[in-house]
Amino acid sequence: MKPKFLKPFAATVVCGALMIGCQTKSTDNASATVAASASEQPADGGQSNVKDDVSQKDIVHVAAGSQDHTTLVTALKAAEYVDVLSNAGPFTAFAPTNAAFDQLPAGTVDGLLKPESKDALRNILEYHVSVGVYKLENLKDGQKINQVNLDNIAIGLKDGKYTVNGANIVATVPASNGVIYVIDQVLLPPKK
Repeated sequence: MKPKFLKPFAATVVCGALMIGCQTKSTDNASATVAASASEQPADGGQSNVKDDVSQKDIVHVAAGSQDHTTLVTALKAAEYVDVLSNAGPFTAFAPTNAAFDQLPAGTVDGLLKPESKDALRNILEYHVSVGVYKLENLKDGQKINQVNLDNIAIGLKDGKYTVNGANIVATVPASNGVIYVIDQVLLPPKK
């Protein structure tokens, strides 16, 4: 199924092409350059395919640039959530490190990355993301935050150190579409 915005976009492109074709010969080179640039864009793909080396990176691009989050990025790709977390948000993402994934029982990650486990993987990843930005300094001990999978996480605060469901928040990384809290454990949703 094609997104609804494609029809107006296609009409705009066609009208633009007709207008360029009606201009003088000196603009033919410019229109050829524009056409060549457009052909270099991926035929399909989402926000994650946008190339921007100037702006602040979004959550996915920050994670992709971190050697400590390769397992998380692999999981996002397997769940087909790269484009979702590249969108405007805003989001608060709790990002487990590779070492956090290594703490899971042997074979767990490999099992979750299989196509038949996509729903379970998505549920776990959704349990790591909140819609909205929750600034660390505004979090309170015992605070519950509803996650994308509709389950709640619990914030802990003791001696100035923050936790989420008992996992330590070890770093805060701002992103263009929210904030990332690096955590030292994978958050597992409650069983239903």
